[in-house]
Parts: sequence; C-alpha cells; structure tokens
Amino acid sequence: MKDSALLAAGVLIPLLGTTLGAAMVFFLKGAMRPRLQKLLLGFAAGVMIAAAVWSLLIPAIDMADAAGAVAWLPALVGFLLGIGFLLLLDVLIPHLHMDAPCPEGRACGLGKSAMLVLAVTLHNIPEGMAVGVVLAGMLQGGAITAASALALAIGIAIQNFPEGAIISMPLVGSGLSRRRAFSYGFLSGIVEPVGAIATILLTALLTPVLPYILAFAAGAMLYVVVEELIPEAQAGAHSNVGTIGAALGFALMMVLDVALG
Repeated sequence: MKDSALLAAGVLIPLLGTTLGAAMVFFLKGAMRPRLQKLLLGFAAGVMIAAAVWSLLIPAIDMADAAGAVAWLPALVGFLLGIGFLLLLDVLIPHLHMDAPCPEGRACGLGKSAMLVLAVTLHNIPEGMAVGVVLAGMLQGGAITAASALALAIGIAIQNFPEGAIISMPLVGSGLSRRRAFSYGFLSGIVEPVGAIATILLTALLTPVLPYILAFAAGAMLYVVVEELIPEAQAGAHSNVGTIGAALGFALMMVLDVALG
C-alpha cells in the first residue's frame, strides 16, 4: 500500500507542476515578458542538470559499483545512448522550438499551436522516463531511496511549472482562448505519467540494465537542456537573467535531492 501511494505520487506530481503552470493563463494578462521567460527557462535548465547528475547518473554509478561492474561504464554508455535517442527524435519528428515561427519554406500543416505542443511533448518524454526509472529503482531497493525518488518528481514538477506557463501564455497571445491554451499546456504534460508508467513496467523486466536506463534518462534530459532550454534562455538581447535562473534551479534541485535523499 505504501509503495502504491509513493508510485502514484511520483507519477502524478510532475503533471501537477505542468497543470499549475498552464493555469497561469487564467491569472496573468497578456504575453509573458521576455526577461521572465528567460529566467524561467534558465531555472528549468538548472533543475534538470542537477536532477540528471544527483538523481540519475550518481545512482547509476553506485548501482554498477555495488554489482561489481565497472562503475563508470553503464553511466557512460547509457548517457550517450540517451543523447543519441533524443537527437534521432529531433531529426525524425518535425517540431518547432518554443518561440520559433514556422520555418520558411516548410508547411506547418498542424498549425503552429499544435506543433508547439508537439515540441514540448517530445521533450517531456525523457522527464517521464527519468521519473519512471527512479521509481522502479526505488522499488528494488539499493541506491535509490523513496525520498530521493520523490525529490526527483518534485524537482521535475518545479521545472514543469514554468514550462507549462511558457507554452500556454504565448498561445493566448496568438489568439487562442484561455481555456484552449490551458488544455494544450495540460496535454503536453500527459506524456510524463504515461512515460513513467511504461518505463516502470519495462524496467521491471530489465533489472540488470537499470544503471544503463538511469543514465539513458540523464542523457536524454541533458540533450533537452543543451538543445532547447539554454539557447532559448540566452536568445535575443544579451542578458544574464537566464544564467541566474539556471544557477537558482541547479542549487534548489541539488539541495532538494541531497537533503531528502
């Protein structure tokens, strides 16, 4: 019963963060200011970097070491596979960056709003995987405690809050109703609990490669940070606000993971 409650909380907490962020369309007027958007993007990047290190890579190394394997090998292989997987998805699936117009010469048949949701949904996949694999590791005991698993879920929820706002607010500015913009933001987060549950089920069958899967999720998350969040936090006129946000997000997630783990 206790494990079931922890699993439910871990799976649903990140979606709650996205939902609350998307709900900002009902409380804020107009488009989000660029400096605030950069701050939130940087903050999300910092949270994801810290989560990848403390909640995924370090447990992967510890688990491999405890199993008598070469400690760094699963982390290295899984990390590179995670980077490669997201790179492949980015190449194969056409999508827009969060603030990009439709590319010149390319048809945007789904409409910019739908493609924006597709972009964010695509990049929520590794976050759902990360939550799922950590929860699976918690169920098996060892390097991942219940507190550490919840710390990751809470950290991802924290970074999902600005992400939900960042996707929904511009949609209102482009002419969508607030209710429809909220729905798009909410739907972009649905993939996380689905991905988490699927990963838990698969990991249960692949216990020996759990360190590789942890590192895979870390690589996929860091790909999103480097490919999407950091460039967009630094876009436009030079500003240090994105860097400040990243430092704050990293520090918060580091403290959260170490204190609870």
